Amino acid sequence: MFDEYNIRKSFDVPSPTQIVLLQELERFNILIRRMSSTISDLKRALKGEIGMSADLESLGNSFFNGFLPPMWAKLAPQTQKNLVNWITHFDKRNKQYRDWIDFEEPKVIWLSGLHIPESYLTALI
Repeated sequence: MFDEYNIRKSFDVPSPTQIVLLQELERFNILIRRMSSTISDLKRALKGEIGMSADLESLGNSFFNGFLPPMWAKLAPQTQKNLVNWITHFDKRNKQYRDWIDFEEPKVIWLSGLHIPESYLTALI
């Protein structure tokens, strides 16, 4: 999870591209929360601690078959990637955001690594 509050405070007056970063982090955190909670619930359901819902069954089937779970796909950029390739893409997005926060705005940005690349292009203009 990214600490949106402190990142926002670290910008005196955020530039348009920094605002795009904050929006991207907000969307990314929502996805991370959903991933974490659904995996935790699936583990509990498999142990018998909670009932297996249709969403959790779909999650388990997606994992078994190597597909991106629909409940995650709703919160992520549209893709046709399988689960393994999507996780690789997810890790690269995380690294791009982390480098942007920890070092500086990238000189070259990976547009496919943004949730809404159009917003970054608009911010540049």
